[in-house]
Amino acid sequence: MPLTLPTWSSAFKVTTRTRSSRRVISHDMASQHSARRMSTVTADAPPAPSGDLPLSGIRVLELGQLIAGPFCGQLLGHFGAEIIKVEPPSTGDPLRVWRELDIDGTSPWFRSIARNKKSIAIDLRKQEGREIVKQLAVRSDVIVENFKPGTLEKWGLGPQELHRENPSLIFTRVSGYGQTGPWASRPGYASVCEAESGFRFINGQPDPNTGLLLGPPTRPNISLGDSVAGLHAAFGTVLALLSKQKKVSRGEQGGEMVDVSIMESMLNLMEGIVPEYDRKGKVRGPSGSSVTGIVPTNAYPCLPLPSTPASPTYIIIGANGDTLYARLMRAIDREDLIGTLYAHNHHRVARQGEIEEAISAWTSQRQVEEVLTILEGAGVPVGRVVGVKEIVEGEQVKARGAVEDVEVGCSRKGEGWKVKMPRVFPVLEGCDAKTRWAGPDLGAHTEEILGELGLNVESIIRLREEGVIG
Repeated sequence: MPLTLPTWSSAFKVTTRTRSSRRVISHDMASQHSARRMSTVTADAPPAPSGDLPLSGIRVLELGQLIAGPFCGQLLGHFGAEIIKVEPPSTGDPLRVWRELDIDGTSPWFRSIARNKKSIAIDLRKQEGREIVKQLAVRSDVIVENFKPGTLEKWGLGPQELHRENPSLIFTRVSGYGQTGPWASRPGYASVCEAESGFRFINGQPDPNTGLLLGPPTRPNISLGDSVAGLHAAFGTVLALLSKQKKVSRGEQGGEMVDVSIMESMLNLMEGIVPEYDRKGKVRGPSGSSVTGIVPTNAYPCLPLPSTPASPTYIIIGANGDTLYARLMRAIDREDLIGTLYAHNHHRVARQGEIEEAISAWTSQRQVEEVLTILEGAGVPVGRVVGVKEIVEGEQVKARGAVEDVEVGCSRKGEGWKVKMPRVFPVLEGCDAKTRWAGPDLGAHTEEILGELGLNVESIIRLREEGVIG
């Protein structure tokens, strides 16, 4: 029998309770029905976050998939918010099987981005699934979603519908181009949005004649636009929560929408490009490994390492400050490039080729470690261009705990393993924020969360058999 809204209360036996006393259906009561959805390694019961974290007591319903929305959820969850991640049954978030896969067939990347979250498997294509999500939304503070604009409205889960049930609900919506405007309905792929923001245009090699792109742009080997949008979404969510507090103190309802565009998030990183064009007519193009109008700051070649004789090694030198520049020239025995003709940045920009050639000639005759020793001794900012192996093994990373080992599976049964993940930043003084558990198995918390709604075991069995939940 379909579960419709008029019969919801009887099927779910909803009772009034605080969040700390939510009822949980035991594993024993539903183990025979959950076995088929759990991987061979099941997750330990997650510890509750510390009550003194900045976002403790905030419940976030994460409806997004892949990167932008889930990265926002990761940040919020790290600082105490309860994140309920809604995933489609059987498949889950596509990120579960992106790139490298672990021994259980799940991506370690997913274990990282879904850390500290609870997974409930619900088919949003089914009416009963959408009704469950609606009931969860009534009990939530925030919804984070990154569907194509209009999708939630089509499912009856948009702000207009849910604010009737929960007027204080915050909607954080991530899309390619925003919820309005002529491009709102376009698919929001980060790579395309990076291009439309102007970001890709300034990355690559410059044409020596025009200063514009010589060949295709260079892209960073990460989904930068998605992560930047996720950062904006998390920031916007926190602002909305602060705004909600002020509204409530005035006796007003606190619900509002946070509209995050991937294109606009990237545009937010473009520094002075727009005002420079407006006031001076300048069109900034790519600059290779340097930065337009700042000299010297670049990547410089060193001798290959003995372990990798065929691969070049590079260091980055940032000596664009006037005193730093003078230190650098003395350190490389080029005091002839110090003086009134090189005193300030605009002087050096006019002589960039000469300066860069002098630095490269010096570094290219030396090993990286020698360059580092000399320049660090001279007080010049310098660093190696390193890969992930050097990051994980680096002394600064280890000293700060910037990479952490997170348990996956039931270590007490000898079935688990550890996954290294970057710690979530920033570090807040007096805040013991940490990864409490790795990204969970698909639907690992379905019974727990449905139990909080008062759903009885018989209803859970039926919904799973009908494919509404996983």
